[in-house]
Amino acid sequence: MQKFMLLYRNDKNDPTPSPEEMQAMVKAWAIWEGKLKEGGHYVSGDALGYQGRTIAPSGSHTDGPYAEIKELIGGYNIINANDLDQACELAKGCPILQANGSIEVRDVMIFE
Repeated sequence: MQKFMLLYRNDKNDPTPSPEEMQAMVKAWAIWEGKLKEGGHYVSGDALGYQGRTIAPSGSHTDGPYAEIKELIGGYNIINANDLDQACELAKGCPILQANGSIEVRDVMIFE
């Protein structure tokens, strides 16, 4: 099996969900991640906060995430899958897709 990173993006201009919508979303995520765990695919994952900095080659830094960008990376999971096709199939069940978000699926390179 290979490792893949699922990066979750959403539009920063989307309206803030109601408490009931948030509760439903948290439940949907727990169910989906539970299925990944049951299938032996789940490795790790977390939501990302709003604090951060971008470091330039010069050593200077900019506070981020950038206010001028439309999409924000809101979190990630690392999963095990046989190949990119299977990783994409597993990603299709992610609740962020029902919330108008998108998923970037990337292979994790292992250096030996």
